[in-house]
Amino acid sequence: MGIAEDLTAAVRAHPAVRDVEPIGSRARGTATELSDWDFAVAVDDFGRIAADLPALAAAHGPLSAQWDPLGDCAGYLMIFPGPVKVDLIFPEVPRSWNRPWRVGPDTLPAMDAHFWDWTLWLVSKRRHGMADRVRGELLKMSGHLLEPLGVTVVPRTLEEAADRYVRARDRLERRYGLRIPRRLQEEVLPLVRAPHRDRFRPTRLSS
Repeated sequence: MGIAEDLTAAVRAHPAVRDVEPIGSRARGTATELSDWDFAVAVDDFGRIAADLPALAAAHGPLSAQWDPLGDCAGYLMIFPGPVKVDLIFPEVPRSWNRPWRVGPDTLPAMDAHFWDWTLWLVSKRRHGMADRVRGELLKMSGHLLEPLGVTVVPRTLEEAADRYVRARDRLERRYGLRIPRRLQEEVLPLVRAPHRDRFRPTRLSS
């Protein structure tokens, strides 16, 4: 498990945490090499672990770390070099979805992290043959993240989404006079563009 094991050991040792258990395709034994490492975290004091989690994660060198803007319960999403995606889910902590992103120089780096995290997750769904799930998520991505960036066309593929996103982000970087590090893009974009078969698989089937 590598980084996932090291990180979850640190989280499990936190005094506000009761337990950390693997969930999802890794726990079921149905994962591909790109599947997330998902863990359910049971807590006695969510506020305490939420305050400490960014520092706990930073000690392990993530390329991105963020609270899930669109989760039905609290989730802390991380990407490490590899890329390796690790999600800590707090099923006892319900939440509402964030509104679509507001674009500005203060939000563009977080939008970049959200886009590449979302895209890496969708690459893993595509590897599972869940083409309909990918198309549905691209529609959601369009309304929540791409439209605020000025992308008015709903992308039909992950490749199109990435191309349109990069052009829009680069344009806004020039407008705001900033430069977002490209390490996330360098990790995820080659996987988006890798050869694949866009097979149909109903989303009711487990990934």
